[in-house]
Amino acid sequence: MPAYFVTGTDTDAGKTLASAGLLARARREGLTTLGLKPIASGSEATPDGLRNADALALQAESVPAVDYTTINPYAFAPAIAPHLAARRAGVEVRLADLTGWLRPLLALKRDLTLVEGAGGWRVPLNDDEDLAELALAMELPVILVVGLRLGCLSHARLTAEAIKASGLRLAGWIGSQVDPAFATDDALYRDNLATLARTLPAPCLGVIPRLAADAAPAMAAAAADHLELPDAH
Repeated sequence: MPAYFVTGTDTDAGKTLASAGLLARARREGLTTLGLKPIASGSEATPDGLRNADALALQAESVPAVDYTTINPYAFAPAIAPHLAARRAGVEVRLADLTGWLRPLLALKRDLTLVEGAGGWRVPLNDDEDLAELALAMELPVILVVGLRLGCLSHARLTAEAIKASGLRLAGWIGSQVDPAFATDDALYRDNLATLARTLPAPCLGVIPRLAADAAPAMAAAAADHLELPDAH
């Protein structure tokens, strides 16, 4: 399997849960894994520096293990748009810096490598570049995580169209039940999923329900039960 770029329909669509779940599923099958988070806002201060919960979840599912700074080279404290968090920290994140970081990691040739974006597809890196350009520069097929809530049909289709317009392949999509109310009417919920399956030009890799677990490894293991790995071709 090649590396994939994981994006979402919006912030809090469930990208990290889906990414960690796919990595956990790959580990069950005896595959080597690597989960990467190029830029993360909403990080906590620790004795070792800023640490982001999403990046830590990906690190926990990466085998053989790698250190945190390999997983997440840019961590910022405020839970705001990454380019604004970087600006507040007096840092400029450039696409060239991220491609320079990512290229040798892709050369490790893990059986499954996932590069998780931040927010939605076109989240800015700086005043001139956005994170989608990293996927384009590295020619990574994309996995789209659809946050299942009111409005997700349009968000998912628009994101899929933007990915296609960029020239990248949508390798699959994953539904993530972020709003329990969205699934209250079972027939309507299934109709929404059927609409996504019919209109998105890629296979569904699974639908993650609301999970009872709260610790990151348990969440990843539970999500893995609902996922299948993407087809590399």
